[in-house]
Amino acid sequence: MSRALPKYNKRRVTFIGGAAAVALSGTVIAGFALAGETPDSGAKNARTLAGPGTITCPDVRSKLPAVPASAKAEVDRNLTLLNTQIREANKRLVDTVGQGGPNFVQNAILGPLKDKRVSTVNRIATAIGRTAAKPQGLDSLAACTLNGAGTNAGGGAAGKPQAGGNAGNAGNAGNAGNAGNAGNAGNAGNAGNAGAGTITCPDVRSKLPAVPASAKAEVDRNLTLLNTQIQEANKRLVDTVGQGGPNFVQNAILGPLKDKRVSTVNRIATAIGRTAAKPQGLDSLAACTLNK
Repeated sequence: MSRALPKYNKRRVTFIGGAAAVALSGTVIAGFALAGETPDSGAKNARTLAGPGTITCPDVRSKLPAVPASAKAEVDRNLTLLNTQIREANKRLVDTVGQGGPNFVQNAILGPLKDKRVSTVNRIATAIGRTAAKPQGLDSLAACTLNGAGTNAGGGAAGKPQAGGNAGNAGNAGNAGNAGNAGNAGNAGNAGNAGAGTITCPDVRSKLPAVPASAKAEVDRNLTLLNTQIQEANKRLVDTVGQGGPNFVQNAILGPLKDKRVSTVNRIATAIGRTAAKPQGLDSLAACTLNK
């Protein structure tokens, strides 16, 4: 018995190590995320089997109306992207266990994921709307939740779904930051930022064509939102000085800010396009830079 026991333990350790390797493999995680789905299924509750919990998102495909043949390829491409976004978020959840403060998962993974999904479902709605009635309210499917987070603090009974803030859990991996971010006028201005530097974004307003009267209120509202996003990003820049590694600002602030701006400028283009030629290429104005 004394000889058999170490052998048993050794095999057990090997198995656990293998499980860990599987959990940390992006390729295998993709397999878990799509378990039970057909390859072309929509963004259905993709999830991984990792201790930090799994991210679950509302299904978009089942909420779509009949998709015109002319829009099918674009819609399918974006539905696939929704799945990819969830898999990447779940991988970040595993890769960053123990990082950040109590709201790190919400700020660094769930928030940026929502921004990406808003942009993606807006593209789906726009594609359908070119030749059929544009579906409304898809934005309501953008927010995702964190379920079964075994290592997460933040309230709730053990094993219960916890939407977000999680100490020691958190995510960030390439994505991070915090959504809601940013900045100044989609457009250039910059909130003052101590020694942390300031974030500068391309001006959107000056690149717009004539705005139809019917779209003016919506366009103005989104231009104001671009300013708010930059201001918030600059505030985060100051509040998080000294945090994270060498890519923290890019991953946690600039990346999520770009995602938000893509979504916002797409709404501007869509509003104009309802009664006039839809402006193209506004996405190229989404990326911002950090100036010291």
